[in-house]
Amino acid sequence: MSEGQKLSHISVDARIDWKPLGLVLLILACLTYIFWDGLDYMVSYWGRKEEYNHGYLIPVVAFYLLWLRAEEISQSDLVESWAGLLIIIGAVVASAIGKVSGTFQVVEYGFLLALLGLIVTTGGWRGLRLTSVPFVYLLFMIPLPFWLYQSLSGQLQLISSELGVAVIRFFGVSVFLEGNVIDLGTYQLEVAEACSGLRYLFPLMSFGFLCAAIYKGPRWQQVIIFVSAIPLTILMNSFRIGVIGILVDNFGIGQAEGFLHYFEGWIVFMTCVVALFLLMWLFARFRGLALMEVFALDIPSTSTLKYFLPRSIQPQVLGAIVISVIGVVVAYSLKSYEDHIPDRMNFATFPLVIDDWRGKDSIIEDTKVLNTLSADDYFLGQYWHTEWGTSVGLWVAYYEEQRQGNAVHSPKACLPGGGWDIGSLDNHVIENIGPNGESYKINRVLMTKGNMRQLVYYWFVERGRIQYDEFQVKWYIFWDALTRNRTDGALVRVSTFVPDITQLDEAEQRLTEFVRVLDPKLAFYLPQEDATFEQVKVGMVKNSNL
Repeated sequence: MSEGQKLSHISVDARIDWKPLGLVLLILACLTYIFWDGLDYMVSYWGRKEEYNHGYLIPVVAFYLLWLRAEEISQSDLVESWAGLLIIIGAVVASAIGKVSGTFQVVEYGFLLALLGLIVTTGGWRGLRLTSVPFVYLLFMIPLPFWLYQSLSGQLQLISSELGVAVIRFFGVSVFLEGNVIDLGTYQLEVAEACSGLRYLFPLMSFGFLCAAIYKGPRWQQVIIFVSAIPLTILMNSFRIGVIGILVDNFGIGQAEGFLHYFEGWIVFMTCVVALFLLMWLFARFRGLALMEVFALDIPSTSTLKYFLPRSIQPQVLGAIVISVIGVVVAYSLKSYEDHIPDRMNFATFPLVIDDWRGKDSIIEDTKVLNTLSADDYFLGQYWHTEWGTSVGLWVAYYEEQRQGNAVHSPKACLPGGGWDIGSLDNHVIENIGPNGESYKINRVLMTKGNMRQLVYYWFVERGRIQYDEFQVKWYIFWDALTRNRTDGALVRVSTFVPDITQLDEAEQRLTEFVRVLDPKLAFYLPQEDATFEQVKVGMVKNSNL
């Protein structure tokens, strides 16, 4: 073959077939429209939460990881699959459910499901295997469900507080830890949610996955590179908390505020990145290689992009187009969710006299606490009875809607942050308490802090349902959003101190008696079925267990 013939061959081979490209762009445009609500919310969330600021880079990096596999894809015998169409249909249904219910994370995961279906449709299961790494990497761009984020944040706060205090004590500073509060004597530092380490953990895990993906070495080394990001972040964040405590003890509270505080955060993150590179360097040295020799950092030719297009227009591809167009019609016809906010009485009118119980209410003045709770209405108070020597505390938090991070905070995650250790947590049944003689199954917690003990009952109220299981609560919120456009709900918590463990039975009786007289009053403030405000005022709505 002459030189001219070679050039001609390359030119013809490099040309793009515009028909498959047009079809792929049409499908992607349809999917973008179908899943727009979730994608738009996800991108805006990246800008609002520092933990997810790295989200903007995830799609770009995922595309690069995919591009690195272009040659391998071109040399593989890929076969279209009808199974991909079923996956796309499932994704469109998920989008419709998420759109109607306003549960954007269902839409977001539905979008990834649609991409998975598109991959299987055009390349079969072998195509999915070849593109699995960049596809999995896309998971890092979707925010965690709020309940999971909250639980993870609470646990990391406790761990970071304990390890941070250990660092402070190592340097000979006297310190006392109570939950998430570090007491230095003159100053007190609170390890808030922002200091849990999640804003380092999430981006560092995605970076660790990227490093593992481009690392050319044994699979076990890749796994260690990725997993090591978790303990590394926790340890470095704890060390940062310890250093701040030492600086505050020596130079004042200003060391925990302002520019220095944020600058220390950047130092922690960059130190973690350097530690990851050091780990990969050690792995490379063990194999007798330089660091750059173990990275697959090629820059593929733009001509390889054509390998991502369907090699021919098969019936499966045409089926994907039909489903996508139908999905657009469905998405256009569906109305976005609009929460129905039921009428109710405000807690400002909650009675301070309940039968023979006399109460005193309080307000939360700390704006940080209020912002964290994000409740639309709440009641906080203490009630006394002449027959009982110890008061009963009442906390009720009401949420008009529980979507996208605005939801009830579980006591299991919040109470340990105040220094209370959960000694036992089980279910407890209060017999014959409902309006029709129903039994209520609730949560019972015995907590300790030093020599103090506290007995706590708590439960959730979702449209009249008395719930104790937090996962079941999440399901009912989703179901009510889908079927009734309602996501309102509340947390009810009553508590009393137990001076001595021998008085535990007495504390049980005290709480049970108070819950019995409290329950009918709550019916006026926590909406049941779709009651009108006038019905609530005259007490026509009973606290049913529907």
